Amino acid sequence: MSDAPPAGAGPVSALKKSLRELAETFSAFLKAPRALWGINIPYVFEGLVYFGILTILGKFCSENVALNDIHAGWVYGGVTGGITFAMLLLGGVSDKIGVRASLALSLGVMMLGRVLVALSGTLSLGKGMGSPMFLLMAGGLLLMVAAYGLYMPAAYAGVKRYTNPQTAAVGYAVIYGLMNLGAFFSGFVSANTRHAFVDRFPPNGLAAVFWVYSGITLLGSLLTLLIITRKVDARAVERVARETREMNTSEQNRAADAKKAAAPAGEAPRLPMLPFLGWIALSLGALMLVIFSRLGKVDLHGYLTFSLLGFAVIGAAWEFLRRRPEHPFRDGRFVFFIFILIPVQTLFAHNWLTIPYYLDRAFAGTGVSRYFEVFSNLNPILIFVLSPLIAALTARRDVYRMMIAGTFVMALPTFLLVLGPNVYLFLLFILLMSVGEAMWQPRFLQWVAEIAPEGKTGLYMGIGQFPWFLTKLITSMYSGYMIATFCPRPELNLPMRTGSMWLLYAFIAMVSPVALVLARKWMARGMTRRG
Repeated sequence: MSDAPPAGAGPVSALKKSLRELAETFSAFLKAPRALWGINIPYVFEGLVYFGILTILGKFCSENVALNDIHAGWVYGGVTGGITFAMLLLGGVSDKIGVRASLALSLGVMMLGRVLVALSGTLSLGKGMGSPMFLLMAGGLLLMVAAYGLYMPAAYAGVKRYTNPQTAAVGYAVIYGLMNLGAFFSGFVSANTRHAFVDRFPPNGLAAVFWVYSGITLLGSLLTLLIITRKVDARAVERVARETREMNTSEQNRAADAKKAAAPAGEAPRLPMLPFLGWIALSLGALMLVIFSRLGKVDLHGYLTFSLLGFAVIGAAWEFLRRRPEHPFRDGRFVFFIFILIPVQTLFAHNWLTIPYYLDRAFAGTGVSRYFEVFSNLNPILIFVLSPLIAALTARRDVYRMMIAGTFVMALPTFLLVLGPNVYLFLLFILLMSVGEAMWQPRFLQWVAEIAPEGKTGLYMGIGQFPWFLTKLITSMYSGYMIATFCPRPELNLPMRTGSMWLLYAFIAMVSPVALVLARKWMARGMTRRG
């Protein structure tokens, strides 16, 4: 009996096959309808502005509005968590008024909000929590938050609308990558604008950056209207429908057979939602108790009040779900799958909650600190390059296995930062973390969008983002305290203990991949392969 491997089974043949599939997939994507580029091109500008604002918002709150680190963290939580909450409320609006109208409306409201933030830093309105400056900034951020609740679901609904089964995986990866491309350029826009206008917009030129971002938002909204006309939209929908009908491949047949063989909706495991949500409420309450007690701002009565209020909200949620047996939150595996990602997703939140402070303070006096915006946004350019490549090469891989591998690769490099501030270790951390993010995040977004019933893509995208809302909210509750404790302002002459901070964050992130591995057999019984 020969031990020789079968023809075509070697690594060279496998590499050629992967590259051929990569070329075919990208070729098909580049020929996608023009309407898709009406989403992709403005998405670059929006990525630049959104992540640019997140990078400088903490510094703006601390130095311009005169908030402390803890309160600045709460502002971050209100913005990032509020966006995801707004997606839960407004996710289905794009399904009703259409992709084009949703994108144009949301971008227009976002521009108005950013103008108000720029005005708050330009006018002399006083400083501090509750000042007119703070209220004007908060009003502008609130408009931006509400607009994002409509913009993000509409953009992903547009990708689904303008792609066929062959180009869908790359379509979701590309839009994810394009936002990150814009985020990378935000570092250069912000740093150069800030240094150029520091004298005209004291104390640090950040107000000038907000004005530039307002202008870029206006440009993005105009491009959306010019590219996605009603005729262009209609032609794109007709073309995608025709291409989809023609793609009666063996892969699609196998996917259809797998769908038929999957357990019916009535057999899906039902999560004991009340105990599960109650556990979340108690965990949040315990976390707030620890933080606020360290600040001397909470007592046992306050904690009990918070817990009772939390359980009242949980009870209302339980009653809502009890009357809706087909709601996605009634499926135990779906709930586990999206909620178990919260620990590793905290690393996303630390990209703006922690890393800008870390680079500005732990590397004080160096070029890293002077251009902290650029170093804070190295991850986005890596995601822009890696995300579509990895998506094309792994388009046929099982989603769950990709989630396990990707979350492991993303979480493990955090331990590198435990060794202390070192620019080379930081760059290695960013590189490896970005590879892990590119492996799992776009596939998760695709999975949520594709399981949505017809006409409910925006709604499901909003539901799928609920754990991300909790991630932003929870992380912002403690990030300010951690920064103030382990990475204080240099002028305070307090010890830097950034290694301890990153060690805690590394252990938190590792919960996700470990839990995914432990639950893989249970999850395999209810999840079909999607790719």
